[in-house]
Amino acid sequence: MGKIIAVTNQKGGVGKSTTAINLAASLALKDKRILIIDMDPQGNTTSGLGVDKNAQENTIYELLLGEIKVKDAILKDVYENLDMIPSNVNLSGAEIELMNVENKEFILKKALARVKGIYEYILIDCPPSLNTLTINAMSAADSIIVPIQCEYYALEGLSQLMYTIDLVKTRLNSKLKVEGVVFTMYDSRNNLSQQVVQNVKEYLNQTIFETIIPRNVRLAEAPSYGLPIIKYDPRSAGAEAYLKLAEELINMNS
Repeated sequence: MGKIIAVTNQKGGVGKSTTAINLAASLALKDKRILIIDMDPQGNTTSGLGVDKNAQENTIYELLLGEIKVKDAILKDVYENLDMIPSNVNLSGAEIELMNVENKEFILKKALARVKGIYEYILIDCPPSLNTLTINAMSAADSIIVPIQCEYYALEGLSQLMYTIDLVKTRLNSKLKVEGVVFTMYDSRNNLSQQVVQNVKEYLNQTIFETIIPRNVRLAEAPSYGLPIIKYDPRSAGAEAYLKLAEELINMNS
């Protein structure tokens, strides 16, 4: 039975989509069968894996509205071992359209129940806000990965996120847990990066991944070419870090 992991942090610009894309691609490279779901109306995960988001008729939006079945939303073999449910700007209307739908928090959970057995990992890239889409992802997920940028405001909003996770756990999904926190955009030459890591470790009573994702130019360039870092520059520090993170996640779940 597959494990569903939501990649979430309501703070934007923390490397959330970068982590979802590259962790999914790294797990797929390690012969794990992966489904990645883009739950962000910006569609960065979709375009970051080389899929033209504006050309997609069957997306997560149509799935949430009940217009299509989950199998119709899945793009097969975006890469070897890696399938995707894409997203585009249409998804920004879902919040309003789902407002009066009964049990709207569980739409994604019900849909994924049909395919959970096919995949070893299902990764959900959440939007940078705590809305209906994020709640759907958390209700469907077994666990959560929280990317945190190594910068001054890293802790800002983190207590709100943890509060929301606890709330979802209490009311909607008792099995939900935090898989771990992953530090992104780490600059070893920068004292602030080291300080942030230290602060978060002291502040958070959560699992923290040993793997730290470095600030890396090649990693930042890769999405504009529609490629995960392991395809764009497999020898880069970014590629090595995400492969290491995938290995760590596999070991934690074995």
